[in-house]
Amino acid sequence: MGEFTTTIESRLDQAYKGLEEARSSGDAFLADALTAEIEDLRRLADDHGISIQR
Repeated sequence: MGEFTTTIESRLDQAYKGLEEARSSGDAFLADALTAEIEDLRRLADDHGISIQR
């Protein structure tokens, strides 16, 4: 696994964890921001042929 793939997966893991925390605390703005970040990261992964399991 390359460094780029590892970085994308790590950032996705962090974003998903943050999203869960934001939703739990009722922070809708942060949840929206993290959802957008997740979408961007997933699109970036797809553009580079990286398979994401989540």
